[in-house]
Amino acid sequence: MADELDLLRSADPVPAHGPRFPDGPLNPHAEYRLERLLTEADERAAGREGEQRERWSGRQVVPSLLGPGRLRLAWGLLATALVAALTLGLLLSGPSAPPAVAAPRPLVIETGSAPVPLDRLAERAAALAGAHGAPRLRKGTHVRSWSLGMSDDAPPVTLPEERLVRWRPDGSRTELVVATDPRYPGRPVLSDADGVPRLVGDGHVLHDRTYPPSWSDAPPQSPPPRTPDRLRAYLTQAQYTGTPLTTPQLLDAVATLLDHWTLGARESAALARLLAGTEGLRPAGRVTDRLGRRGQAYVTDDAYGVRRMLIMDPATGAVLGLESTLTAPDPRYGVDKGAVMAYSAWMR
Repeated sequence: MADELDLLRSADPVPAHGPRFPDGPLNPHAEYRLERLLTEADERAAGREGEQRERWSGRQVVPSLLGPGRLRLAWGLLATALVAALTLGLLLSGPSAPPAVAAPRPLVIETGSAPVPLDRLAERAAALAGAHGAPRLRKGTHVRSWSLGMSDDAPPVTLPEERLVRWRPDGSRTELVVATDPRYPGRPVLSDADGVPRLVGDGHVLHDRTYPPSWSDAPPQSPPPRTPDRLRAYLTQAQYTGTPLTTPQLLDAVATLLDHWTLGARESAALARLLAGTEGLRPAGRVTDRLGRRGQAYVTDDAYGVRRMLIMDPATGAVLGLESTLTAPDPRYGVDKGAVMAYSAWMR
């Protein structure tokens, strides 16, 4: 094991603040060294070079890796350990290419960055809300998300998607979903949209449909209010509960809202004021999200070992993303502490 550790230490990962990728992956030299570590370990275990070549055999590895069980989304369980995730990515993309399918690494707070209190962020958002030309509320969403696909007999794999929903004046809407991962532009993406796990090309259309007119006056279909108290009641109703929301539940409700609406400046200001008055949501510092945007992070832990990190634009108070990670390992599912459970990045 000492040889593998020496190889790993000499791989020289790109630092988290490196300019190449905001997610901080390995550089080509480091990927080569890590590949050597994994390859040599497998060759020693198998004892036959031919079997090693079989593992890199492209398409043939997908059915044997995933097994007969259908993938299912498991938002509460995301990611294996880092080496397992990198191994899976290498298996699907070949020995000389960057991993095409791998669990996102947790976002890292920038060392030494000053946290911005939520009440100050709310003040900035309120000042912008009254400005000329400020963004306006729009029904529909544009979001990139990472969710976990799991089967009974295979490691978990990440299913990255981008979804664009636009509503028309007559109440009809269009919905376009494509398979894409901004961390690896142009690389194949794993999908089970048709029930059969397979690799598809970056930008592959999974869903493109137009829906007939429909209307509803119930949250989250109805427009969100612009005052904190009314917005809290709206989010509570959107979660189909009559009891007050805990802070983690409130963040889940915010995700539901943003999956239906692109907030304007006034709605973002109301949400920022609501969050500023919420207990247990701690400012953590500056972070760069997976689309390369700079934001302020606010975190809260729930009673089930899950930490949620809300990322907000420090200038406008708009929500940029939401990440959920484990605060303790779960050996039952082979996931480690800090493993990313889910991530969403919203855009205008």
